[in-house]
Amino acid sequence: MLEQVILFTILMAFLISVLLSPIFIPFLRRLKFGQSIREEGPQSHLKKTGTPTMGGIMIILSIVVATIVMTGKFSELSVEMYLLLFVTLGYGLLGFLDDFIKVVMKRNLGLTSKQKLLGQIIIAIIFYIVFNQYGFSSEVRLPGTDLSLDLGWAYVLLIIFMLVGGSNAVNLTDGLDGLLSGTAAIAFGAFAVLAWNQSQYDVAIFSVAVVGAVLGFLVFNAHPAKVFMGDTGSLALGGAIVTVAILTKLEILLVLIGGVFVLETLSVIIQVISFKTTGKRVFKMSPLHHHYELVGWSEWRVVVTFWSVGFLLAVLGIYIEVWL
Repeated sequence: MLEQVILFTILMAFLISVLLSPIFIPFLRRLKFGQSIREEGPQSHLKKTGTPTMGGIMIILSIVVATIVMTGKFSELSVEMYLLLFVTLGYGLLGFLDDFIKVVMKRNLGLTSKQKLLGQIIIAIIFYIVFNQYGFSSEVRLPGTDLSLDLGWAYVLLIIFMLVGGSNAVNLTDGLDGLLSGTAAIAFGAFAVLAWNQSQYDVAIFSVAVVGAVLGFLVFNAHPAKVFMGDTGSLALGGAIVTVAILTKLEILLVLIGGVFVLETLSVIIQVISFKTTGKRVFKMSPLHHHYELVGWSEWRVVVTFWSVGFLLAVLGIYIEVWL
């Protein structure tokens, strides 16, 4: 029964995403919700100017509908599911506001960094209040072992750090056609396996719903992309994967399974620190995927390479947790 639910969840999310796209993309184009491209970025990206963005709305709708419908087939929505949906919708709304300001109000930078950070922190704190009220563990476990450390009240700081940092890391990865869609599908697929292994079936259902939704979106987001997910999708996915890691008590393992997101973020941090301290750049451009573009790799080669790295890290993460 549960195996069927998992299968139908991923299929439903995939089909909703695929069927919504031909309707939603022309709608976004008519509203002139087109992406503006940074002039300082790779010149090959300038031709993408005007490509419809905010496609993350389709991803979020697919996740929410598939999750609620399929979970209702065998049980009521759990607190874990409500938390997952709350963070996904909360960060998705924050991303939507950012995208809306960019494409409708023509402010290319969207929300200010302070406004976005404040929104991310508020959502994280609300999540922790509910999380704590329902008695979820504040322990952090070392993957593949029985060793754990109870952080107590300090766990709220970890949650804020993870949700803010994780959502921004995933957001930074959304820079090439299909890059984030593919890496997100791989990472959520890994967490679906781990959640199932823990008998956290609600979390597993949610995770496969994300896999189905982003794979459906990838049909139209693969190079050359007909639509971008925008911050609406990337922030929602970032918040969602961090929440999955917290609920499965795999906070540390997220660093490995989400290794591509971590590398992208580190490349930005290293670049900024190097330029401010020495006046020199370590990479031709950050985030990291742009560096490889500028050294001559095709966009598709960069994307497939990053997918491959993400897959290997996901397999390693599953191995450490399940078989080590």
